[in-house]
Amino acid sequence: MSIRTERVGGEVQQALARALQTDFSSLTDSLITVTKVRMAPDLRSARVYVSLLGGSSSGTQSLEKIKAEAPHLRAAVAKAIRLRFAPELFFYLDDTQEEVARVEEIFKRIGEARPPLTEEQSITEA
Repeated sequence: MSIRTERVGGEVQQALARALQTDFSSLTDSLITVTKVRMAPDLRSARVYVSLLGGSSSGTQSLEKIKAEAPHLRAAVAKAIRLRFAPELFFYLDDTQEEVARVEEIFKRIGEARPPLTEEQSITEA
């Protein structure tokens, strides 16, 4: 990715975060975080990864509500950032935190299944 696409992605991320926090806060009862924005090389489209925490509705339901508001969010980004073309926004659910928790749980199980080292074993292995 070029420096320009990264910079524009960062600007789009900030503009979306502001818009979701102020104008579109009633979309879901979840906490919406824009975790990453990947811009296309021509800057005409963007993949927006969002993380949803809490709330009574499922993540996919909240994501569908956000996708339904994509044209309005695109207009908010166009208003906030001066670009030749407002990028088309494609929203995806970011499940990085869930994956981290799953891997940590696996490591925890491995640690519990292993017998503890004796003092002699820990000295010789060091």
